[in-house]
Amino acid sequence: MRYSAILVNFVIAMSYNLVIDQGNSTAKIAVFEGDSLVEQWRCEDLLPEVLRRVAVSAPIEAAIYCSVTHHSENIIVTLREIAGKVYELTSLLPLPITIGYATPSSLGRDRIAAVAGARAMLPGRTVLVVDAGTAITYDVLQPDGNFLGGNIAPGLWLRAEALNRHTERLPLVNVETPGDVALWGTDTPRAITAGIVRGVAGEIDYYRRMLPDDAAVILTGGDAVRLAPFVPQHHAADVIVEPALVVRGLNCILQYNQALQ
Repeated sequence: MRYSAILVNFVIAMSYNLVIDQGNSTAKIAVFEGDSLVEQWRCEDLLPEVLRRVAVSAPIEAAIYCSVTHHSENIIVTLREIAGKVYELTSLLPLPITIGYATPSSLGRDRIAAVAGARAMLPGRTVLVVDAGTAITYDVLQPDGNFLGGNIAPGLWLRAEALNRHTERLPLVNVETPGDVALWGTDTPRAITAGIVRGVAGEIDYYRRMLPDDAAVILTGGDAVRLAPFVPQHHAADVIVEPALVVRGLNCILQYNQALQ
């Protein structure tokens, strides 16, 4: 929602952590009290007045900023005005996980945050972290907290658009719309929808089978809820949907750095 719709009702006596996840098209803003997610919003335009509006009612002890696009100096300046301590997620910031990626500086910061969130949710477990958005990332967290690495593939919408754009007769199908997905399509739109949605679910299951038997799957991102019913569940509670995984991970990274002070 836009910042004008943000209504904050916090207990003034408490202090909070402010988390910002700046994506390609929208930003997520979240407020935490310790480990607990108090409130979160999504806004199209991350402007300083958005943050000041939150800070009016929520005394911010510390803040963390993560952007997958570019460094925004005006946001950092505003955060320094409203928060006692400000962190920016870069390749130099200490992390509660280790990075096994060959080029850590090129690793998506949202991927780092998602894996940190998985570590906090399921410590000591092997976890496949699936962030299903415009692109889908498959990242592996090892029991010792090592981010082993991962893969990147087109998301649901990109697959549908590619079929439409690069063929003459296949229609553009809205595969992200909730609804039944047949096992076998009985017309072209249903065939495309089933092929894409069940195909991605099959990818998730394939990667899951490449990991130890006790590995869990955490789904996050805009299409996580859409995909979850189609992902095979081999053990009780081994497929978890957590839409707020990235902001939870950012809060964990913030807390980790606070503890180092």
